[in-house]
Amino acid sequence: MFELGFADSWDHHCPKMDSAEKRRIWKKIQQLKTLLKARHLKQGIPIFVVESGQNRICFREKEKTREILFAGNHKQYKKWYSKFF
Repeated sequence: MFELGFADSWDHHCPKMDSAEKRRIWKKIQQLKTLLKARHLKQGIPIFVVESGQNRICFREKEKTREILFAGNHKQYKKWYSKFF
């Protein structure tokens, strides 16, 4: 079981979402405590991505802690991950 941590601006896009989207994202974040597999953002980068409908949640894993870095829709996700490449 993993502990969850949150980066400072992980929820930057959340105020723009409706309450149903927020609940869906929060439910998926809670599942990250026990989720075994997630895809890499890109090979060689230690950031993982899970999907919740049209939303993406990105996190980094350090030992038994998962730090949530980003939560938002696909368009916001593309803009966010473009800063890594």
